[in-house]
Amino acid sequence: MATYEDFQKLDIRVGQIKEVSDFPKARKPSYKLVIDLGSEIGVKKSCAQLTQHYSKEQLIGKRILCVVNFPPKQIGPEMSEVLCLGAPDENGNCVLIAPDKDVPLGGRLY
Repeated sequence: MATYEDFQKLDIRVGQIKEVSDFPKARKPSYKLVIDLGSEIGVKKSCAQLTQHYSKEQLIGKRILCVVNFPPKQIGPEMSEVLCLGAPDENGNCVLIAPDKDVPLGGRLY
């Protein structure tokens, strides 16, 4: 069983998607994202399989939750620096977890 101390090891922050581009070299349909995580963390890149539920235009400006303290992960020719959090729909496609109110960028989940 996980402990509260285990949970605290994850650094989950609020970010805002600033740029979205197609990622044609990914194995599954994906986007490349540029996410602003506030002044403490800065701007980071991520790759995410979001094409089933979101257009590029829908993602611009969206606030989401990201794990910022995982090591970078190579995804094809791109380096993903943060993990965008989501939950699967009934078909296994990612639905982003997002605050329902505007909260400060970089705010840490607790």
